Amino acid sequence: MLYHLFTYLDKYFDIPGAVMFTSISFRTGVAFITALILSTLFGRRIIDYLQKKQIGETIRDLGLEGQMSKKGTPTMGGVIIISAILIPTLLLAALNNIYVILMITTTAWMGLIGFLDDYIKVFRKNKEGLKGKFKIVGQIGLGLIVGLTMYFSPDIVIRENTEIKGKNTRVEGVTYAKHDIKSTNTTIPFFKNNNLDYADAFTWAGEKAQQYGWILFVLVVIFIVTAVSNGANMTDGLDGLATGSSAIIGVILGILAYVSGNVNYAGYLNIMYLPGTGELLIYAGSFIGATIGFLWYNAFPAQVFMGDTGSLTLGGIIAVFAIVIHKELLIPILCGIFLVENMSVIMQVSYFKYTKKRYGEGRRIFKMAPLHHHFQKPGNAGIQAYFQNPLQAMPESKIVIRFWIVGIILAAITIITLKIR
Repeated sequence: MLYHLFTYLDKYFDIPGAVMFTSISFRTGVAFITALILSTLFGRRIIDYLQKKQIGETIRDLGLEGQMSKKGTPTMGGVIIISAILIPTLLLAALNNIYVILMITTTAWMGLIGFLDDYIKVFRKNKEGLKGKFKIVGQIGLGLIVGLTMYFSPDIVIRENTEIKGKNTRVEGVTYAKHDIKSTNTTIPFFKNNNLDYADAFTWAGEKAQQYGWILFVLVVIFIVTAVSNGANMTDGLDGLATGSSAIIGVILGILAYVSGNVNYAGYLNIMYLPGTGELLIYAGSFIGATIGFLWYNAFPAQVFMGDTGSLTLGGIIAVFAIVIHKELLIPILCGIFLVENMSVIMQVSYFKYTKKRYGEGRRIFKMAPLHHHFQKPGNAGIQAYFQNPLQAMPESKIVIRFWIVGIILAAITIITLKIR
């Protein structure tokens, strides 16, 4: 809103300082600071309200060190994150930008699904929360909205990068097509030209290849939104783990959006140019500020939990952000923490069912899943029992910090992949 107001004032009244609001870097900095202030100062009031209404977390005794001390800690703190993201974005971003519209829609959509889940758990006293099938329907619905919008919207276009070969050097420069095009191209790590077209899987279809490519793209979008939002939800099991991991991922997504939307930086990195994505940097600034601010209260020992209101929203935001900047195939690297947490649960459940069917007794790979609880749980269990190598319980704060370190390493690798091909 302020962006459009000051743009108008600068255009018709030439008010000194109004031109600053046309600068992406300035608005990003203000968005970050605003989100940080909202999530820390006003977050305290929301926490006090949650405590007053006795909206606390119900804890099951799973034998984890320090677990029962969390009982009664206010939950549904995800409303702090959502508010701190949306308010600066609405104030400072260009609201006619299709990418910003998609991110606002994603935040509200996933926030509503998570809120319903928490509401049923807390107020209806149903520990199962929103039924899984309804969550999946909501995630599929968001995937369809994003995928179809990217297909139909005339504002979502790309300019594909092409190397200009030099005589004495491998590459003399990068050129872009003169016109924007609709495309199912995406960035793929470690390949020579760094681009992959989903339509290439249907070359046998001739003229219909592009249509089939879009169908495949929409299916991929649905899968990624579902997988990443559930992965973030799985990761939200220790104080600050999901929050800090999301903040790290948000920094990289903001960088990728900015360089993809700037023809000079895109040319230097030899990646496709995406007109308009630079505006997403304001949203990324709000996202980073909101998560860091929330970490003030969510760090060990947590004074508030984000609940599914926060975790499902964070995962959905990260998934859609990566998709709209055509970097969704970098998610397995960038969101490696989420991926491993998801896989640990799948492996644990699958192995338990397999061994129970074959041996009549279920066996486990990890002492407990998701993976972060494996390090938190004392004793000797799972595959370690076969090697007689007991793993002592690790302090929660140490587990979280080590996961953050791994997340930073993965974030660095994600950036590096743009030049490794």
